[in-house]
Amino acid sequence: MTPSRLLDIVMRRRLEPPQLRLFQDGRELNPGEYLRTQTNRRRQDIRLVDAEALGGLLDAGVTLVLDAVETFDPALEVATRALRWWSREVVQVNAYLTTGPASGFPLHWDDHDVIVVQLAGEKTWDVRGSSRPFPMYRDAAPNTVPSEEAVWRGVLTPGDVLHVPRGYWHQASHADRPGPLSLHLTFGFVKRTGVDWLAWVADQARELEIFRRDLTRADSAEERETERARLAEAAAELLRSRPPELFLTNRERSRPPARHAPALPSVAGPDAVVCVTEFAPDVERDGANLVVYGGGKKITVREKAEPALALLLSGRPVDLEKASAEHGTDIRPLARVLVREGICIGLTDELSSAYTGLVTPEASWRLP
Repeated sequence: MTPSRLLDIVMRRRLEPPQLRLFQDGRELNPGEYLRTQTNRRRQDIRLVDAEALGGLLDAGVTLVLDAVETFDPALEVATRALRWWSREVVQVNAYLTTGPASGFPLHWDDHDVIVVQLAGEKTWDVRGSSRPFPMYRDAAPNTVPSEEAVWRGVLTPGDVLHVPRGYWHQASHADRPGPLSLHLTFGFVKRTGVDWLAWVADQARELEIFRRDLTRADSAEERETERARLAEAAAELLRSRPPELFLTNRERSRPPARHAPALPSVAGPDAVVCVTEFAPDVERDGANLVVYGGGKKITVREKAEPALALLLSGRPVDLEKASAEHGTDIRPLARVLVREGICIGLTDELSSAYTGLVTPEASWRLP
């Protein structure tokens, strides 16, 4: 990712806030300052980035923020998926392009961990401690007073990486740095909390009749206490039967894969495939079978397919002809099943180029 590549993405797509935002002097600019309305021949209004207006803002000094860049760039898609498999958390990458003396956001905190990767130019960072333990986006109390605890102050140059834990106050600026611009990426890791687990358990309560009943407004204190005790006992059992690890496993197994181009009709099928589930597929033994959970799907294959399955679910691109020759068996039928179920996709030229230079583990899943 380069500054020119980022601007090319911005100019070739219909992007609007909140995915695309611009900041100047600590304030978010009105979209009307950099978007224009274009009317097509069918008299439909389309809002696009105004190249001339954006160029003027970049010359004056501005911070351009593009969220979820992995949806536009195949290399960042692959990198983000690798981080999801490694961390077992939802990960999104945002790009920040700053020109001139502009600074980005004012001193603030995020409700998720952030890994910053500096790609071009330099930026000065002020990182402070947290002022509320484990703050949340939706919280029981505000978290508006910045911490005075200095954790790190310094300059990031190309290739540097910085980890900002959840809740740590931080601010970045290009105002005092040489060079015309700075570009960095932030990989945000959105972790699950006990609140998320409780919300999931509460949703599971719909399965039980006792929680679907109307609450009574009985006049008798004895009746009210009986109802409370009955619900409390059922709730305690519900919590015991659905521990946090079950919630996390269900979350990984049920999350659908990210958007990808559908497979075109073909007699032969793809020549190469790659696994694209948001989290590494989970594989369990069931007698003489292997059960694969991934991308919101569940499929069962014979145990003898284990070597081919390990390869196809590794997260690495797989040349089906070469792999079939090495394994001494045709793995195309299994690959077609995984593609049909959305666990793998056919490798396009663009996606294939994204894996160049990246190293992935020989095996990304384990059997008990």
